[in-house]
Amino acid sequence: MPETSPVEPAPAKPPATLLRVAGAVFWSFFGVRKNNDMQQDMVTIKPHHVIIVGLVSGLVFVLGLVALVMFITRHA
Repeated sequence: MPETSPVEPAPAKPPATLLRVAGAVFWSFFGVRKNNDMQQDMVTIKPHHVIIVGLVSGLVFVLGLVALVMFITRHA
């Protein structure tokens, strides 16, 4: 009988940093993402992190637009 070697599990990937999550959300706003990065993000980024960073980023974007419009209309 041939001996079977025990299969070692792949080492766990470390969780994604805030900068990595922010980068993934930033590129997803444009709809552009490399397949390699997307595959790695699926393993390291937790969905609730994406939701939180996405909501905060969207809020900052909208507030920035409102501030820009107020600045332009005030000085017109």
